[in-house]
Amino acid sequence: MPHPFHVMTKPIGPRCNIDCSYCYYLEKEKLYPDEKKFRMQDDVLEAYVKGLIEAEVAAGMREVPFAWQGGEPTMLGLGFFERVVEVQARHCPDSVRITNALQTNGMLIDDAWAQFFAQHDFLIGISVDGPKAIHDRYRRDRAGRPTFDAVMKGLETLRRNGAAFNILCTVHRANAGKGKEVYRFLRGLGTQHIQFIPIVERRAADGGLAAAPQLDADPTSLVTEWSVAPKAYGKFLCDVFDQWYRHDIGQVFVQFFENQVGMWMGHPAGLCIFAETCGDGLALEHNGDLYACDHFVYPEYKLGNILEHDIGTLAWGEAAHDFGAAKRDMLTAQCRRCDFRFACNGGCPKHRFLTSKDGEPGHNYFCESYTMFFHHAGDRLREITYNLSQAPA
Repeated sequence: MPHPFHVMTKPIGPRCNIDCSYCYYLEKEKLYPDEKKFRMQDDVLEAYVKGLIEAEVAAGMREVPFAWQGGEPTMLGLGFFERVVEVQARHCPDSVRITNALQTNGMLIDDAWAQFFAQHDFLIGISVDGPKAIHDRYRRDRAGRPTFDAVMKGLETLRRNGAAFNILCTVHRANAGKGKEVYRFLRGLGTQHIQFIPIVERRAADGGLAAAPQLDADPTSLVTEWSVAPKAYGKFLCDVFDQWYRHDIGQVFVQFFENQVGMWMGHPAGLCIFAETCGDGLALEHNGDLYACDHFVYPEYKLGNILEHDIGTLAWGEAAHDFGAAKRDMLTAQCRRCDFRFACNGGCPKHRFLTSKDGEPGHNYFCESYTMFFHHAGDRLREITYNLSQAPA
């Protein structure tokens, strides 16, 4: 049955001009050992744009979102995205609106980039982990040099040229204990939208990063030294929520909190990690390989290639459906009886590598974080949802 889906597109694969300590995607070069360029070719771009528009229209959508990520997508050069806009215009029906979002580290943004983004209504996500000392702890270039000053220059260039941007902040060992400081700094950067993503990765036996957990995976794999601890992430969310609740409701939109307000009102999750099932947040590699999820870019989760199969056929196929349903079907008993299941649904399957209180494998690493937050903020979330329900339509 046709239904809308989202694609995180990696037109340059894992290639990046900086070398963040916590990046899980640089290791994806191993999937394509013979690849030299990691650059989406014109035939893949054409098939993707045409196929996504057709699939979303078939699902009843009149707005088709494109999300460009990496690696670092601006390394492709401005000409690539000028071609993107041209291909989109050529395939877009008159009654349909195209939107573009691009996630960047901001290092390469100059006036030409910013003017292009503003002209074509690109929404730019800038990765900032906090004030200079915090940001530069893990976000350094390939020579080990700090990146904060260049990122701030890129951000100011966007602002000066009227390009829309928001902030993506990862939460890790270096900033988890500084929630108030980080939030105050980020809200001062001139955006109304902030997204927080917790960092947790596990070590494999060979010293690299462990793959996404399987039912038979070793749950004792140690997390990396930069991974945020569950209790620390919970406290970070609580500290940021207190600031947001006191000063910024209706003015600053924190993705985690906005999603939770919706879920506490009984609406479907706006974030895949909290949805009952997943499988509609796909990842497209530079060569047209489509995977079930950005965090599951491993051979066993490859759905197919869009040069060989229509993207809608792959997105609506049995493999994608089964991947998504497994999230619901593999909940631990502790999750199933939890009072907060409606707001969490067991979290992201990538993080289900602990054992539950009953000794059952497949429990979420961030369970303690989320329950801490729900206990701390629950009464105020109920108050917000009540006020919204009483507001005039």
